[in-house]
Amino acid sequence: MNRSLLYVTVLVIATCGLIYELIVGTLASYLLGDSITQFSTVIGVYLFALGIGAWLSGFIDKGVAQRFVEIELAVALAGGISAPFLFATFAAGASFRVTLYGMVLVIGTLVGLEIPLLMRIMKEQLQFKDLVSRVLTFDYLGSLFASLLFPIVLVPRLGLVRTSLVFGLINALVGLWSTWLLAPILGGVTRLRIKAVLVSVVLIIGIAMADTMTSLFEEQLYNDEVVHAQQTPYQRIVVTRSHRGFSLFLNGNLQFSSIDEYRYHEALVHPVFQAARQRAEVLILGGGDGLAAREVLRYGDEVKRVTLVDLDGAMTKLALESVELAELNAFSLKNPKLRVINDDAMQWLAGTEEKFDVVVVDFPDPNNFSLGKLYTTRFYALLKAHLAPGGVAVVQSTSPLFARRSYWCIDTTLRATGFSTRPYHVWVPSFGEWGYVLASVEAIEPRHALPEGLRFLSEETMPSLFHFPKDMDQVPAEVNRLNNQVLVHYYEEEWRRWN
Repeated sequence: MNRSLLYVTVLVIATCGLIYELIVGTLASYLLGDSITQFSTVIGVYLFALGIGAWLSGFIDKGVAQRFVEIELAVALAGGISAPFLFATFAAGASFRVTLYGMVLVIGTLVGLEIPLLMRIMKEQLQFKDLVSRVLTFDYLGSLFASLLFPIVLVPRLGLVRTSLVFGLINALVGLWSTWLLAPILGGVTRLRIKAVLVSVVLIIGIAMADTMTSLFEEQLYNDEVVHAQQTPYQRIVVTRSHRGFSLFLNGNLQFSSIDEYRYHEALVHPVFQAARQRAEVLILGGGDGLAAREVLRYGDEVKRVTLVDLDGAMTKLALESVELAELNAFSLKNPKLRVINDDAMQWLAGTEEKFDVVVVDFPDPNNFSLGKLYTTRFYALLKAHLAPGGVAVVQSTSPLFARRSYWCIDTTLRATGFSTRPYHVWVPSFGEWGYVLASVEAIEPRHALPEGLRFLSEETMPSLFHFPKDMDQVPAEVNRLNNQVLVHYYEEEWRRWN
């Protein structure tokens, strides 16, 4: 037996095993939200299953090499179909959590069987101390390789479905080559090779149909026809269309519907422009769809420059190149006054010394900790440092009706950072009751009139936005800090009641 190839086998086994774990954790966070909980439970169950597999390996006394190849093929099939099977389960409305953790248990147990069996196969060639040290070294190297490859290359380029199928195929090919590598101690080589080829063929067919399967799953997940779907390094972008118009979803969460987005974006932009002392320098954080920029540019010559900072270049590119979206945003991203910066908003603020008269904060809701950091005292302190004298910011702040404590947590956090605030809300049919918070170092009072051409807001209706009925009025909430992110816990708890 070639010892070097056995080490390569260990490396591949470890890489594939961790890739499956990351796929399931990522998929669970996409579909269920709360990424910390999903990854923590998936990792915990997976490690537990590895232990079960290691324990079960002790009951295999005969035909160790043959059992190793068969288990490798079982891992290939179970891991390879994991993403499409879980997507299909979720789309069908079946018991997704049971299926999810059942899949993790199966894959983890099978992977846990592999290394002990391979170590027993290699024990005749190495002393025990060398065997353990070298096998574990390649095992951990495989884990490092997988952890780097998964977010940088696999998810953005292949997507979850194709990644699971490709690595299942790699596992199957390892099983196939093992029939030659372990041939001197194997029995029934021909039968094992036929099994390996069959598993490989199934996975190759799956890879060829990956886009079709992904489209089918997404059509089942969304009520309307999916006309654009794209996996970026940061999120899954999906655009759907119906006879009413089109909608944008990020990681399964609705961002806007073309039939009523004007209500959301007029309410987001114009109250803050009414209150700002000057309106020459404008910063939009998020808002890569260009719809907030459209409202900002209504102010004509008063606005000298608009800086739009959005993490995902694919989103701003779509807003430029999609005919429907570009028409909806009035081609705002092509306006010479506007510059687009694709960067993390917190890092960009920390690295610039520019100050702005108006800041429009249009991030997605804080449904995970990477977004939750953008609603903390740390972020708001950076925001405050970049307001010009008399400058005002507005923060989209989720629903004061459906996520009441989350909404008031954002207001509380802004005030804890030294802002004077004015909370307000608006009814958007696609979302329901939605909330915003104006924030400034100075007292906030309207100074300017609204521009012409608005479809929703008027001087008469504006005051009603700042009135809160009893079921949305202020409730106590903790300050959202970077080290606790209590807002994400509030948000998950409150929205779970409505889903």
